[in-house]
Amino acid sequence: MRFSLKYNLKWAKWLAEGRIGPFPAAIVMVAAYFALQTIILSLLSSWAGTGVGIDDAEQLIYVPYLWAGYGGSQPPLYTWINWLAAHVFGTSIFTLKLVKYSVLFLAACSVFAAMRRFGYTKATAAAAMFGLFTIPQVVWESQRALSHSVAVVGFCSLLLLAMAYLLERRSMIAYAAFGLATAAAILAKYNDVFLVVALVAAMLSLRELRSAILDPKFAISIAVAILVLAPTTYWSLMHPADLLSRGEKFGIDSQQGRMAAAFVGAGKFIMGTFNFAVLPVFVSALAFGLAGFRFSERHPKGPAREILLWRTLALGLAMLAILVLATGVTVVKDRWLLPVLFMLPLAIVATMERLAPRGRNAQLLVIAAGAIIAVLLAPATWYVQINGTSGLSRMIRVDYPALYRQLTADGPVKTAISDGAWVGNLRLVDEKLVALDQEVPNFETLMQEPAVLVWLDRDDPRPVILDQLKAAGYEPDGQPRQIMVPLLRGTGKSARPGAYVRLKRMVVGGATAPKASGGAEGGQEPD
Repeated sequence: MRFSLKYNLKWAKWLAEGRIGPFPAAIVMVAAYFALQTIILSLLSSWAGTGVGIDDAEQLIYVPYLWAGYGGSQPPLYTWINWLAAHVFGTSIFTLKLVKYSVLFLAACSVFAAMRRFGYTKATAAAAMFGLFTIPQVVWESQRALSHSVAVVGFCSLLLLAMAYLLERRSMIAYAAFGLATAAAILAKYNDVFLVVALVAAMLSLRELRSAILDPKFAISIAVAILVLAPTTYWSLMHPADLLSRGEKFGIDSQQGRMAAAFVGAGKFIMGTFNFAVLPVFVSALAFGLAGFRFSERHPKGPAREILLWRTLALGLAMLAILVLATGVTVVKDRWLLPVLFMLPLAIVATMERLAPRGRNAQLLVIAAGAIIAVLLAPATWYVQINGTSGLSRMIRVDYPALYRQLTADGPVKTAISDGAWVGNLRLVDEKLVALDQEVPNFETLMQEPAVLVWLDRDDPRPVILDQLKAAGYEPDGQPRQIMVPLLRGTGKSARPGAYVRLKRMVVGGATAPKASGGAEGGQEPD
């Protein structure tokens, strides 16, 4: 045990202070990890012939279009990045993985740089960065399935870096950069606004730092943020139904009593916070214990930079708790707390620096733990890419080329429509295909004929998609054709039942209904 601990400390010390060429060793090793994951996961998917899960399939639907906003209550920034990557590298699983791991690398670099600009040592910066890998929602969920939550980690970390840069320089460029980072964080996920407010409020509460916010140049930050957010804000005001389309996921029930809802919501909030924080806190507590730390010893008072991290964390959680209690939210998922709780390992390792010399050994153990967790979980992410998990496996392991051949057996198809984002996987077979589901805003302007409606595991398509087709002026052309959709080998079942039907324009008053005028949503024609 003693030898193993000594070896880990020596290895972690090299990660904390070593260099590979002109770059810190920690940054290079994280870059290598993300690069290998991008390559390995892409190759495994190509070898196994798998598709992607619901989040990435949604991106495949939207990636042809550069709009100010998208459906499904989701902000646009992550899709913009995928749009750019797809135009450079093409539509593929490799592109999706490249974007995901690039954004995660942005998070790692931003955390490292922010801690350095706050004045912390290289060891503290490296511990903060590897501390992100002790967060299950980052090290596991982000690699397994998430998309917009990945953007939360990346652009909230970038916002923290912009704040550190602002405190260091207080120049016009620094204030403009903070405004731009603020807008980017909100465009990554709308609930990132809680981090923005918590950061500003925490700075105002600290005498040493509040002058940075009270400086007249802070108006530059506000102006830049408003300017960048303006197109998406306008889009959201014009499309309130698309903005609020997933409001039911919060579990707000007007029939439920206020006290009962508050009680349930408070319990869910506490459990979400616990599920998020339990591993980072456990790792940190174990590191403190192995380092021989004693809380009974006297230690210096925390500097303003450390208090800023803890106070931002506390204020953010307080705002979220008040929102849950005030609105009657009864569903709180741990990943929704990412904009605030991603700072937990950063605040902990900042405290460790102040508690030197044992705190320094605890930092090294956090570095080692984060690196070990990431490496050990890598094979699990490979397995998931090939086999999926629970419900995802049925989507990932569909033989999409075979499904595409069945859909085009009666002739070419330009648009495939379904009642779920899984249909986006067909764009991995034909990247020129228009794939739509019921959440795509104004999809009637995107439809290109010939078009088909396809559904799986049901006798009939869901009424919601039929209603939207009717509103768009389309109806089934004949009877549905039953199909068996092949699944990849080793899935258990060999096929899933499904059906499809070609679509035609509705006849209204003896004439074919005209296609809705105007270009694609946001004024853009589909590529």
